[in-house]
Amino acid sequence: MRFSPLLVFHICAGTSAMLSGTAAMSFHKGSHRHRVAGNVFVIAMLALSASGAYMGFMKHQTLNGFMGVLTFYLVVTAWSTARRRDGETHIFDWGALIVPLAVGAALAIYGLEAANSQTGSKGGYPAAAYFIFGSVALLFAAGDVRMLVRGGVSGTQRVARHLRRMCVGLFIATGSFFLGQQQVFPAALRKTNLLFIPAILPLLLMIFWVVRVRFKNAYQAKSVPGGADVYSLRSYPHQ
Repeated sequence: MRFSPLLVFHICAGTSAMLSGTAAMSFHKGSHRHRVAGNVFVIAMLALSASGAYMGFMKHQTLNGFMGVLTFYLVVTAWSTARRRDGETHIFDWGALIVPLAVGAALAIYGLEAANSQTGSKGGYPAAAYFIFGSVALLFAAGDVRMLVRGGVSGTQRVARHLRRMCVGLFIATGSFFLGQQQVFPAALRKTNLLFIPAILPLLLMIFWVVRVRFKNAYQAKSVPGGADVYSLRSYPHQ
């Protein structure tokens, strides 16, 4: 079987993203190892999502194309959240808001077309898939609007925003591979349903870290005079 150079690039980027993403979520947040793994993860995810979006649209796999665009947006906004200071917003945030709004609206339209079709699908995907991922895009858009109205995010909210977007982006990648490409795995392994474990692992790690960050910050805020947000400031220094 021959692979195109773009597909080879996409596979290499995906492998690097999953390995570096797992490492970044395993290391202590704010540590040197976490930052190094995180930088590799960001580069790999941008390459993966951009190539995936391009191949999806070129092959008329609309859902895959839009998910690539959404993943690219999630990684970029997660990275920018970690880089900025508390309570800051930029013109970039207003421009970035257009992406989830456009993706959510487009997927909602495709979902309606699929629901009204004779087969109940469009482009090989059922209406439910379009509605589910469209809703995810609009939820992140709502998060952007909330942040912009408040004038930015600070402390644990900033850390949680970073974690959620990175982990959901990784989940889209792992879900697409372990669940969307099950044919590359042995039949015996597919029958065990074990592929669901690595697919949903980013979501489980996201829940763990978000809860840990919030609870540890709450404990330290009570221990420090004035309730200083020492955990989030230590873990994500201003850059």
